[in-house]
Amino acid sequence: MLLVRAGEHRVALQVDEVLGNRQIVVKSVGSQLSTIRWISGGTILGDGRVAIILDVTALVRLDVAHSPHVIELEQRAQALAEEEAAQDIAVGKTVMVVDDSITVRKVTTRLLERHGIHALTAKDGVDAVAALQEQRPDIMLLDIEMPRMDGFELARHMRNTEELKDIPIIMITSRTGDKHRNMALDLGVRRYLGKPYQESDLLENIHSVLAEVLQ
Repeated sequence: MLLVRAGEHRVALQVDEVLGNRQIVVKSVGSQLSTIRWISGGTILGDGRVAIILDVTALVRLDVAHSPHVIELEQRAQALAEEEAAQDIAVGKTVMVVDDSITVRKVTTRLLERHGIHALTAKDGVDAVAALQEQRPDIMLLDIEMPRMDGFELARHMRNTEELKDIPIIMITSRTGDKHRNMALDLGVRRYLGKPYQESDLLENIHSVLAEVLQ
């Protein structure tokens, strides 16, 4: 076994024989061998034999790069980078929360503002229509069951209004059956979440919808 160190990393290489240390002159190899990975050159030994020189440092880097621990760290780093990128997408955006429950409006508003997202609120569809005349949000969070104008009616109004039809909608409701879900999807709703929702799920869906819109 031959122990090799490259930077902070160490690996063990299995070899047939160790001939000792020698001073050699590294020569370039022909075009047929130069394309083979990990071959850095060649040399002529004292007895006239040709010896191929391996790039051991590259072999060590390859072993480290493909180790399960390093792969796991790289995957975690990539996931973190994607999460941070998604958060950057949402920061500074405006979300309108439409729900007849004042508690839901307050809790959702606090959640959004903690993550750098501006929040507008409306207590039902009629209130939302009036608010939409003053400001256009980047995304809508709609409940279904509300007085005067429910979530379906508001979504239908938005889809039939040129200035509002492109605003993405996420519905958050206790009506989790397929009937209501399919009605929402037919109206172009991007996501359909049940109540009570997990904060992480809501934020993830907001981020993913905004990312889709920006594509």
